[in-house]
Amino acid sequence: MQILLIILVVLAGMGLSVEGGLLGPLGGEVGHLWATFSIFGIGTALAFLLMLFFGPRDAPSFFSRPGWQLTGGILGPGYVVILTLASPVIGLAMTMIGILAGQIFKSLAIDHFGWFGSPRRPVNARRLVALLLIVVALGLIAGGEA
Repeated sequence: MQILLIILVVLAGMGLSVEGGLLGPLGGEVGHLWATFSIFGIGTALAFLLMLFFGPRDAPSFFSRPGWQLTGGILGPGYVVILTLASPVIGLAMTMIGILAGQIFKSLAIDHFGWFGSPRRPVNARRLVALLLIVVALGLIAGGEA
């Protein structure tokens, strides 16, 4: 099961690169905020249909959850606007490796401290080396642009 999930998250990451490749040109043509809105509008409609037909019928109320758990929705549009602005200027590879570096850095902190109710997974030397290699990749891709 773990291998299947790893394959799925790699495929999802590939999807984010495709999304970035589509959003850059779309943002240049219709405006970055309209491009962002289109992604969330279509995504909301699709999520609603999936929830309507496949969602659990006896799930706890969405509104019974603590407010801080709902703040992730604030981060998504910011991410997409930055993706739309950055990818045509610095390139998709540079944009995605920069996003990846930020994701890994913050993910290591969340795992290490067990923030947001996640299980604690202490940072060790291997995880730090992995982060360092991603930062090196960021430097190499940036250096290739110069």
